[in-house]
Amino acid sequence: MEKIKLYIKESYNELINKVTWPTWSDLQNTTVVVIVASLIMAMIIFGMDAISNLVTDFIYSLSA
Repeated sequence: MEKIKLYIKESYNELINKVTWPTWSDLQNTTVVVIVASLIMAMIIFGMDAISNLVTDFIYSLSA
């Protein structure tokens, strides 16, 4: 039980005194970058899906 108390105490000390937390501005900027990157990736995947759908529709139309 003593080891658990020591672990919690050391973890708390490290989180309070040794970790450098990002500022609110940094968090907002990083969030915007993640949202933009996610939207770009979603558009790329959508485009690839649309193109592959057109190709498969064309291939199936040849056999009909």
